[in-house]
Amino acid sequence: MNRAAVEKAMMFGLAIGAKIEQVSQFERKNYFYPDLPKAYQITQLAVPLVLGGSIDIVTSKGEQTIQLTRAHMEEDAGKSVHEGFTAQSGIDLNRAGTPLIEVVTEPVMHSSEEAVAYARALHGLVTWLGICDGNMQEGSFRCDANVSVRRVFPDGTKEKELGTRREIKNLNSFKFMQQAIDYEARWQIEQIEDGHTIQQATVLFNSDTGETRAMRSKEDAHDYRYFPDPDLPPLVVSDAWLARVKASLPKLPAELRAEFVVLGLSSYDAAVLTQSKALCSYFQVVSSNSGQPKLAANWVMGELSAALNKGGIEIDAAPVTAAQLGLLVKRIGDATISNAIAKKLFADIWAAPSADANVVDALIDSQGLKQITDTGAIEAMIDGVLAANAGIVAEYQSGKLAAFNSLVGQCMKAAKGKASPAVVNELLKKKLG
Repeated sequence: MNRAAVEKAMMFGLAIGAKIEQVSQFERKNYFYPDLPKAYQITQLAVPLVLGGSIDIVTSKGEQTIQLTRAHMEEDAGKSVHEGFTAQSGIDLNRAGTPLIEVVTEPVMHSSEEAVAYARALHGLVTWLGICDGNMQEGSFRCDANVSVRRVFPDGTKEKELGTRREIKNLNSFKFMQQAIDYEARWQIEQIEDGHTIQQATVLFNSDTGETRAMRSKEDAHDYRYFPDPDLPPLVVSDAWLARVKASLPKLPAELRAEFVVLGLSSYDAAVLTQSKALCSYFQVVSSNSGQPKLAANWVMGELSAALNKGGIEIDAAPVTAAQLGLLVKRIGDATISNAIAKKLFADIWAAPSADANVVDALIDSQGLKQITDTGAIEAMIDGVLAANAGIVAEYQSGKLAAFNSLVGQCMKAAKGKASPAVVNELLKKKLG
C-alpha cells in the first residue's frame, strides 16, 4: 500500500466535504486489453475510500453545485499509441501501476459548458491541494465524458429516463472536451432522429477531424467480473490518521474567496484570484505589501496578467516579484507616483529584472518620478497651459466639454506626467469657472 497516495485521496475527499470510508476494500477488475498486461486492474468498487461530496462551478447560468458520487483509488493502466505506426499500434506502459483517484459525478450536467467548468474546477482543486501537477498532456490529469441525450417534447417536458450513454475516453484538454461533447451530442441526436438506437460504447475523440468514433462496446460491471483482491486486505483509516490529514489541509479557495470579499474585492475578483494557488499567493503578497487590496487585485488581474499572457510564461516565473509589485502599488496608493508612471516602471522592471526588493523606490528617486503635489507649482503650470492654449479655452467656454480633456492632457504633458491627475482636474475646473 502506498501511504502517500491514500493520504492524497483523503485530502481530496475532505476538501470536497465527502465521507471518508474508514474501512474500504480493493477489487480486481478483470479484462484483457493490450495496455493491461496482467489482465486485471486493482480498483475499488463496493466500498470506495471517498463517498459523496460536491464542487461548486460558475457558468453563464450562474453558480451551480455539482454533486459527486465517489472518488475511488485504483492503479493506472498503460496506453495504446497509434501515432507514428502503420497498420499496428505501440503500447506505452510507463504509467502502468501508478496510483490514482477516479472521481465520478452524478449525472447533473446538461451542457459542455458545465462539464468544462466542472473539469476546470476539479483541476484547480487538485493542483491547489498539491495532490496532482495537473499536466493534461502527460496524462496526470485526464477526463472521460459520459454523454447521453433525451427528447424534449413540444410542451417543454423531457423524457424521464436518461438516454443510453457513450463514454468519450482520455480527453487531454478542456478545449477538446467541449468539442467532443458537442459533437457526440449532435451525433446521437441525428442517429435517433434517423430511426437508429444508441449502443453503449467507449469512443475516442479525433482532435484533427473534430469527430468521435467508437473504439469498443461498453462493458457493464458484471462483464468485468469484479471480486475482492485476495492479495490486499481492507484499507483501514484510523481516527488519528484522518485527523492528521485533516490538519494538513491548506486553506481552501472558498475560504479565501470569503476573506477577499471582506477586504473589499468583488465576488468575481475573488473567484479569479483563487483559480490557482500560485496566483492567489502572489496576490496575497502584493495586497499585504501595498495595504491596497482592491488596487492590488486590479494590477494582478490587469497589468500583470496581460504581461504574463503576452510573454507566454507562468506567474512563478514573472520578472516582477510580488514584493516589487506590492511596493509599486503602495506608491500609487500614497500618491508618490501616478498610475501612468507606475505602468512605465512596471514595464522597465519587467524588461530588466532586478533582485532588489526596493528597486521601485530606487527608480523613482533616480529618475525623479515623484508626483508633484504642491498646488502652487501645479497652478503655475496650469496658468502657463491656459495662456498658451487660448483657442482650446474658448472652445470649452463655448460649450465644447471635450476641450477640457485636451487641457488636462496639456497640463500633464507640461508636468511630464508627474502632476497628480486628481489635483490637476480640480484646479483646472476652478480656473475655468
